[in-house]
Amino acid sequence: MNKYLAELIGTFWLVFGGCGSAVLAAAFPELGIGFAGVALAFGLTVLTGAYALGHISGGHFNPAVSIGLWAGGRFEAKELAPYIISQLIGATLAAFILYIIVQGQAGFTGVGGFATNGFGELSPGKYSMMSALIIEIVLTAMFLIVIMGATDKRAPAGFAPIAIGLALTLIHLISIPVTNTSVNPARSMGVAFFAETAALSQVWLFWVAPIIGAVIGAVIYKIMAKEA
Repeated sequence: MNKYLAELIGTFWLVFGGCGSAVLAAAFPELGIGFAGVALAFGLTVLTGAYALGHISGGHFNPAVSIGLWAGGRFEAKELAPYIISQLIGATLAAFILYIIVQGQAGFTGVGGFATNGFGELSPGKYSMMSALIIEIVLTAMFLIVIMGATDKRAPAGFAPIAIGLALTLIHLISIPVTNTSVNPARSMGVAFFAETAALSQVWLFWVAPIIGAVIGAVIYKIMAKEA
């Protein structure tokens, strides 16, 4: 149970820190952290979470990562369901606590989009479903290549969380305008439950695209690693 609890806490931290920065601090009057700040917040949650919990559970904090690592031969199939359930619980719990916190602001009028992911009218830049699908597949594939490469036994020891955290920061810098950045089905699902938009009706894309991308990235790395 320790590793499942670690995945729950790690995913909680990712959603609470990343989505929390978007909901509470991104557009704060005059001192808002903006897109760059939110991107950094997501990267920092993974970096710190991986150092704190990676030695217990592997530090996935993301169903697509778990599935990708399975496709790449780094994770057992029997662990997929409990890991994904733990991640979803952690993400939803974080979103619920953020939901309570937001309502304590003076003049509260609603949570609005609540840092959810979307396409079309729910995309920050009003990008199409096809654009969202492509960018989420490509960026998740690259994320898995970074994860598998940084954690390869031939890579410099001890630096993997830094590479992975910076990769997630870069991913957000690229794609926040397109989808508000998912590459993580649990992150998308948790906040969608509480949004006042139709985000829950679009969350399917943020399961399908990251999982496809993760499998592609993992298989590519597995092939490259064999050739090396």
